[in-house]
Amino acid sequence: MDMDCDPPLLPTAAPDAAIDHAHSITYWSSVSADTNGMLGGYPQTSRIDLQSSSNFLTKLRRRRQPKDALARLNRVADCGAGIGRITKGLLMSVSAKVDVVEPVKKFTDDLVAGLNEEEKETMGEVVNVGLQDWVPEVGGYDLIWNQWCLGHLKDDQLVVYLKRCKEGLAKGDGASQGWVVVKENLSTDVKKQDIYDEEDSSVTRSDEKFRRLFVEAGLKIVATELQKGFPRELYPVRIYALTLT
Repeated sequence: MDMDCDPPLLPTAAPDAAIDHAHSITYWSSVSADTNGMLGGYPQTSRIDLQSSSNFLTKLRRRRQPKDALARLNRVADCGAGIGRITKGLLMSVSAKVDVVEPVKKFTDDLVAGLNEEEKETMGEVVNVGLQDWVPEVGGYDLIWNQWCLGHLKDDQLVVYLKRCKEGLAKGDGASQGWVVVKENLSTDVKKQDIYDEEDSSVTRSDEKFRRLFVEAGLKIVATELQKGFPRELYPVRIYALTLT
């Protein structure tokens, strides 16, 4: 053997291989239970975000009810709900029941404690587990909302999770009558690679990666938009509405 030869190059581990759920929980447990904490020091983006999401969801629902007044959805889930910024700021206004899935209990405790009487009537189940462990009721949801949380799942976990979400969508006449919504940051890497964040142990994926994982999960994109109006120093954000293929 020639001892002067360079060792063979080993394949570089994918960024998502470094995801550590325990580390993520430790990080988020240290964050303040307010909009500033949830949005990484950019609380001013909340109003813009909620308005854009509301407009997107209204257009999505109008495809099925183009003329009549929009009926309230029966049941939706806010996944990675945090303190309920989206639960209270959007989903409770469009649905009769909103379940929240959030692994950090201090966030959901604050959410429940701050509900008014009307909001208490709309609040559904509070599930304190990570998304990798959440199993939605089959056919139980008109809408499963995922925002700024899927970066904490490895690629294979995300595909499995999305398949469970697919099974959780309400059905009508044999077809899906619900949507899985994904709203996430997009990688700005020049080679379109995922970017790992050591601080909260998450990955920021490319649009191309998301689209591939959606296909693997058996979901198709029926609407998508880029978020507008955020500070330029932030990652671009894209929202996707998905249904059965």
